[in-house]
Amino acid sequence: MILAAAIVLALLNAGAMVYCVLTIVAARNYSAVRRPPSGSLGPVSILKPLFGADEGLEENLRSFFAQDYPDFELLMSVNRHDDSATAVAEKVMREFPSVPAKLIVTGMSPRPNGKVFSLDRLMQDARHDILVMADSDIRVTPQMLHVLASELQDRRVGLVTCPYRAIPGASFWSRLEALGMNTEFLGGVLVARLLTGMDFALGCTLAVRRGALNAIGGFGVLKDYLAEDFMMGRLVAQSGSQVILSSYRIEHRIGSQRFRANFDHRLRWARSTRRSRPAGYVGEIFTNPLPLAIALWAVYPAWWPLAASAAVLRAASAWLVARATLQDPLIAGHWWLLPVQDVASFVCWVLGFFGNTVKWRGRELEVGRDGKFKETRP
Repeated sequence: MILAAAIVLALLNAGAMVYCVLTIVAARNYSAVRRPPSGSLGPVSILKPLFGADEGLEENLRSFFAQDYPDFELLMSVNRHDDSATAVAEKVMREFPSVPAKLIVTGMSPRPNGKVFSLDRLMQDARHDILVMADSDIRVTPQMLHVLASELQDRRVGLVTCPYRAIPGASFWSRLEALGMNTEFLGGVLVARLLTGMDFALGCTLAVRRGALNAIGGFGVLKDYLAEDFMMGRLVAQSGSQVILSSYRIEHRIGSQRFRANFDHRLRWARSTRRSRPAGYVGEIFTNPLPLAIALWAVYPAWWPLAASAAVLRAASAWLVARATLQDPLIAGHWWLLPVQDVASFVCWVLGFFGNTVKWRGRELEVGRDGKFKETRP
């Protein structure tokens, strides 16, 4: 019985090692991408839904106002005027009087996905063909719009989605999550790009042509999806337009979550992924080489060289993705936390198989088989 379990674990470790090699190849492939030369760049509308005064919100907003770009507008939204983000947004708007900007009070969303509702409302006031959507916890350099608009010069490209470097707050749990985002999550994105191309999007920051968005039915088709970014990329790719992973890396300021909030976030991510693409979720077993290596060593110590090889490959792929691809300083100073993060990620992956409810901004939601969701207690 023990030998049989060891053989299964050995096979899983072998698969995880292959995945690590693919991650290394995919990271090197992405690193070879060069930014396109600038041409005649069109005007841009930035759409930015706000919800509460997140940690670092003022600096995040300021980085978008400070874009080195000839023609852009910045549209922001809050659900209610007394939202704590309102005062922050108005303060930054006063600092940049030359930037066309507007703060729109949308009212409460009648749709399950409040972010999509806000984006739809902002789009009604947007004047330009190129739409850049960015979450409130994103910080960028002044060159961001220039790069995204350059990448959209190719008329075959309908959507550009940005990889991101997670910047943690002061809490232990946020450092763990940032390590996971900058190694495991981005590694998965790069492998998918290498093997099948980009047929999905990452929602933290993306740029889309208005025509490409209208071709899929606009925001109305996304209103019931929890992972609206993933679905937007998939539908744009299915409509015949290209989706590309940008050469520009953004900063995702994830804040200082405590354990419970961090756990709920991870579980929401896991369960929504399982419901959106169940086969891919099962395949994520191979993205957990370190827990598999630990299990093999515990069950059958004599096969420690295989377990050690898997651990070494995981370390190499993590370093290449985080340090070489993202220029992430976190991996250098906190590499010793990587085993803890990988075990935590594996536990959340297992728990993701059980239950279909998630918690999001104080609401309990049920995720359906098609990735759509509804409130369990309206």
